[in-house]
Amino acid sequence: MASTRLGGLVLRELTHSRSPSDGVTSDTEICMLFEMKTTLDINDQLLADAKVLAAQQRTSLTRLIEEGLQLRLRAQATVAPRGKLRLPVFKGRGGLVAGVDPLSNKALLEALGDDA
Repeated sequence: MASTRLGGLVLRELTHSRSPSDGVTSDTEICMLFEMKTTLDINDQLLADAKVLAAQQRTSLTRLIEEGLQLRLRAQATVAPRGKLRLPVFKGRGGLVAGVDPLSNKALLEALGDDA
């Protein structure tokens, strides 16, 4: 099986043999596989623990990370969507106390008194 790499694209040539009674002695099939490489910043201790777990389970670190992502994505898909969130809105009744300058932090704090 021969492979050729073109950036992230891998072309793999597979040869299949058939019996001579078919009149065909071999086929060549070209498979295009897209490979994506990603760099992640992972906490050192988390990475060390993951490597140990992967070794214990006799699997690759890549496979362990893929399984973890699949579990997390499936769990997210099963979470029921929340209803519309209503934010409280001030209707503007009342207003400022007479004599308080709304542009002065000092005046606003003094108006609040002990409530601040």
